[in-house]
Amino acid sequence: MRPIAVFAAGVVAAAGLAACGGGDSGGGSGSGPGYNAGVNEVVNKSDKKGGTLKLAESDDFDSPDPGNTYYAYSQNLSRLYGRGLTTFKPAAGKESLEVIPDLATDLGTSSDGGKTWTYKLRTGVKYDDGTAVTSKDVKYAVERSNFSAELQSGPKYFKQYLVDNKPAYKGPYKDKSEEGLKSIETPDDQTIVFRLNEPFAEFDYLVAMSQTMPVPKAKDTGLKYENAIVSSGPYKVDNYTRGKSMTMSRNPHWNQSTDPIRKALPDKIEIQLKQNADDIDQRLLAGSLDMDMAGVGVQSGTQPKVLADDQKPYVDNPVQGFLRFMSLNVHVKPLDNVHCRIAVQYATDKVAAQTAYGGPLAGGDVATTVLPPSVDGYTKFDLYPQKQAAGGNGLDDATMNKAKEELKACGQPNGFSTKISARSDRPKEVAMAQAIQQSLAKVGIKVDLVQFPAGDYFSKYVGVPKYVHEHGVGMMIMAWAADWPTGYGFLAQIAHGDAIKPSGGNNLAELDDPKVNEGLDAAIANPDKAARMKAYGEVDKLIMGTATEVPLIYAKALMYRPKRVTNAGITYAYGGMYDYLNMGVE
Repeated sequence: MRPIAVFAAGVVAAAGLAACGGGDSGGGSGSGPGYNAGVNEVVNKSDKKGGTLKLAESDDFDSPDPGNTYYAYSQNLSRLYGRGLTTFKPAAGKESLEVIPDLATDLGTSSDGGKTWTYKLRTGVKYDDGTAVTSKDVKYAVERSNFSAELQSGPKYFKQYLVDNKPAYKGPYKDKSEEGLKSIETPDDQTIVFRLNEPFAEFDYLVAMSQTMPVPKAKDTGLKYENAIVSSGPYKVDNYTRGKSMTMSRNPHWNQSTDPIRKALPDKIEIQLKQNADDIDQRLLAGSLDMDMAGVGVQSGTQPKVLADDQKPYVDNPVQGFLRFMSLNVHVKPLDNVHCRIAVQYATDKVAAQTAYGGPLAGGDVATTVLPPSVDGYTKFDLYPQKQAAGGNGLDDATMNKAKEELKACGQPNGFSTKISARSDRPKEVAMAQAIQQSLAKVGIKVDLVQFPAGDYFSKYVGVPKYVHEHGVGMMIMAWAADWPTGYGFLAQIAHGDAIKPSGGNNLAELDDPKVNEGLDAAIANPDKAARMKAYGEVDKLIMGTATEVPLIYAKALMYRPKRVTNAGITYAYGGMYDYLNMGVE
């Protein structure tokens, strides 16, 4: 899941080595640009306009509404029909992590010790109906996405850090005043000022999220806005039918002179939803489809095919920046007991989970921390070390005995029963959950597997505490990439108590630990970058000490880019998938 992953310079260098120089054809006979060529460079570069870019997804968006979405691919794609104040550079490798101005003319001007941030908007930017984009529309977009009870899928950073009205601001659907939230000021149509209650040293990254894509108040229809999105980007959404398709065509009022980063190459963009994952792979190989929009890599059965000599030049194998992990909910008994959670930490066979997802090449490296090595602030440690038994038959006796000792300490010497969730349309994730199910059974922990579709996973099921508690879903498989390239951008929405929401949440463990909260709050307020990075590593250790998150693998994937796709490069800003901003077709 989510949004935005990061790649420290050292990891990028390591990826380059693993890529055999970044463009080795691997000895294949194909004529593509080379195996791993798209990891650190944009390949098949082109400025040719025309054609239709064809995408597909195994499920659906959480929502295509920029103010009500959180999936990485949704944030990536939304930049085609919306423009945030800032965004990430359309590039590959390390360059893709650079935050740059988009709707704003420059990065923010900070004052008041990092508590006030001011942005100037570009002039001449128009919606698809020809009306001008103003700073009031950006303010309204933030108000609706962060202060309305109706829109729950995205994060609530702004609500946490903006100075609130007195009495408390109830959001634009309940507060009908013209002024709205007082802590966002719009002195003129091209200026927006954010006044925060605490310093926020990384605010330029925050406003790169799709929640700052402007929404004209008169055109907002709440939850129905996803079916009538007003475009400020080069494409307008002609039709979105949930569970079926989305189609886009050119915004006739988009002007290249106001948008120096977008090429707007295809004439049309077509997205097919709720497609079988294996069928998506076959259509990619056949050339009838251009990209798997979810960016999770090809399925297990397709992996040998894409590594064949004739296809390997069109394959990239990036270290994605995602952590695949399992959250243990602290309000589902007996996982409310830390010793029961530690028992799960020891008894979860991570090598089996890694193998189920695709092994070291297409799955990733076994994980021991919440922060992946690709994130600034990562520190290497392992609080719950495991060893494999000789002959590859699971965990060794010493590791299993530690799990059994913890079960005794939590009053469950014979184990216990609970449920584990996975996304039904992601076969590799389901296989991972089944592998965990089998390893936990060896110490008496009996787990029933429940599956939910990706489009509703967080908004209706595991991200809804009431549902989780009532249905006893104690363990939840998920994946996470940083919202922006720092430890705060990775940890805040999955580990801070303020991130717990009635629905659409990502703190699935419902962790609300004072030391974790205080550590994150103090770090983001610190203007000293080195000190912030050190603090993030310490917070990671605190989180692992609660045993609420079971890190499984630091993700890798086999990504396939068909021959006719132009400007294909891996963006680490969006989790290590291909950057859709300037993608085209031959």
